[in-house]
Formats: sequence, C-alpha cells, structure tokens
Amino acid sequence: MGAWNATSFGNDAACDWLGDLEGYEDLSFVQEALQAVLSAGDDYIECDTACEAIAAAEVVAALRGYPASSGADDINEWVGSNELEASDNLVRKALDALDRIQREPSELPELWEDDPDWQAAMADLRKRLKMG
Repeated sequence: MGAWNATSFGNDAACDWLGDLEGYEDLSFVQEALQAVLSAGDDYIECDTACEAIAAAEVVAALRGYPASSGADDINEWVGSNELEASDNLVRKALDALDRIQREPSELPELWEDDPDWQAAMADLRKRLKMG
C-alpha cells in the first residue's frame, strides 16, 4: 500500500477509488465497496479493499452533511453534483464495514498497529457517520 498518512485519503487505494467514483451517478459503487468488506465474513481483508470501503464510508458521511475536514474535495464535488441521499441502512452498512475493518483478520490494523493517528481518523469517521 502506498500511504503517506493515516487519514481516510492518505493512501493510493482510496484516491484511486475516489477517481473511479466520478464515473457513477448513483450509490452502486459505494455499496459495492462496503459490501466487499461485509462479505468477507471472517476471511482476511486486504488493505486495498479496506481503504476503498473507508473511502466509501466517507462518501456516506458527506452525503449526510458531515464530510471529512481534509482530503474530501473530490467527494464534496461529487456529492454536490449528484442529488443522492444516504439512507439509515447505508449508514449502518458503513459503520458495520468500519467495525469489520478494525478487527482481525484485517491488514489495516496490522499496518497501522496502535498508531494513534489512524485510530483518531477512524473514530472521527465513525462519529460523523453517527451524527446524521
């Protein structure tokens, strides 16, 4: 994983996913990214899959009116150009995906082992998802 910081968009996988989001006018791409994590069950979750789901959760938070404070300009632009709403069910999926990403077996907790910045970024995203 190419990463330069522990934020939701501080890695190549999330930024690439965000670039692909521009080709969608509905929430199917967001749903797919979250479902990829939720469908893993107890299987190992690769880093890129987790980073894409985190980026998707950021879209959900932005749709609810609580975008990330940094790195979300593309999401804010996409949200502004698409009149979509994040249902309570979609918020629940995003929160469930975050729960699954943060527990073993999952590569991200291994990579960011006890990093307070990553823990803070995940807590902030979780808080913003619950605000709506």
